[in-house]
Amino acid sequence: MVSEDREDKVRRLIDHMANEGVKFLQLQFMDLPGRLKTITLPIEQSKRALETGWAFDGSSVAGYATIEESDFIALPDLTTFLIEPWSDGELRSARFICDVMTHSGEPFAGDPRMVLRRMLAKAAERGFRFNTGPEFEFFLFRRDASGNPTVQLDDHGTYFDLMPLETSDLIRKKVSTFCRQVGYPIDSLHHEVGASQHEIDLEYSDALTIADRIATLKHAIKTVAAQHGLFASFMPKPIYGMAGSGMHVHVSLADSEGRNMFYDPKAPEQMSPLMMHFMAGLVAHARESCAVMNSSVNSFKRIVPGYEAPCYIAWAHRNRSALVRVPAGRGRATRMELRNPDPAGNPYLQFATILASGLDGVERKLEPPAPVERDIFKMTEAERRNLGIESLPGNLGHAVSEMRESKFMRDVLGEHILEHLSHVQLEQYGDYVKRVTNWEYENLLPVL
Repeated sequence: MVSEDREDKVRRLIDHMANEGVKFLQLQFMDLPGRLKTITLPIEQSKRALETGWAFDGSSVAGYATIEESDFIALPDLTTFLIEPWSDGELRSARFICDVMTHSGEPFAGDPRMVLRRMLAKAAERGFRFNTGPEFEFFLFRRDASGNPTVQLDDHGTYFDLMPLETSDLIRKKVSTFCRQVGYPIDSLHHEVGASQHEIDLEYSDALTIADRIATLKHAIKTVAAQHGLFASFMPKPIYGMAGSGMHVHVSLADSEGRNMFYDPKAPEQMSPLMMHFMAGLVAHARESCAVMNSSVNSFKRIVPGYEAPCYIAWAHRNRSALVRVPAGRGRATRMELRNPDPAGNPYLQFATILASGLDGVERKLEPPAPVERDIFKMTEAERRNLGIESLPGNLGHAVSEMRESKFMRDVLGEHILEHLSHVQLEQYGDYVKRVTNWEYENLLPVL
């Protein structure tokens, strides 16, 4: 039964889409690894789809279901409506992010968006609003003569470089323009450290809004890149010897009035006890949550010493080799930055896990270790051991093992998601370790 309120909202949306010349609906949701899935419908199906959702077979969606339990409903969240600014004319399309429901109308336990909703509700019960601001990095590569992606660089710039009339600068600005057109405020955009590497930072907001925006931002970046003959990649470490792409996440808690609860002018460094407990939770759960923050085999080629990507579990104010960094801003800007997440992952699961880790620290009143302001990469193993600095898991297999053995992660993700996500990841890892690489041909074949 459709409520009168939803019927009224649907009616107004249909009228608005008719006035805007919309021809298609894009119903979108995310699989467990973090890939955006879309059901495209002609506009004539809009009343049915928006009122009661659209049935789909989820048996082939990674991490969702088996053939025995495959019938789902994509129920549009009407608040996520936007008209895709890169579509026009007979292809003009409206996008809705969907919650995934079972055929009986219950929330699906395998829907990553529902996991984040559940954690946000838990925070709200305690009077907290969870805000996030991601630094989203990616590479722009050239395509070959057949249009297939390569790892051929499009530019040779480095940090903050601007090359006049460079295609990459046009792409960044066009993506930013599209984001502003649909009401997604952009904080900043710039060239990153690596050649052909770029960053677009979304303005701070609540975690669900930002996770939805990341899904659209990734699609927009790939779309605009393709329009300019390039290929956008969110692979964490596409090129050996160069910096990888991360998604550093700035986080804070606010109260119901919007006041930053991490700020305390009377506390040491003006960092509230609540902030310290939250940070302690991130540190305490870093290893068991790593398979969510760094969810592919390639992720672990990024989090290695020497490239400012954290592989050691510590926190600091200025030290960018630490897992958690506290930037200089105070007052409303008081926040911490978690540096190991990457853009290949699922933002709903990443944000839910960050929040759950921090809340656990708050509830148990955990205290973080002392900050480490030295370059951890340059320390000896004995020095790190004496300071109690642990490492993140060294590969996806180890990370999944830690996640599967963690009661905490089972509670956060739920049994369905933990089992299905780890199954997908272990399949990937198993196939990966069986492969014989070019490195082995070049370095082992001639001498063995």
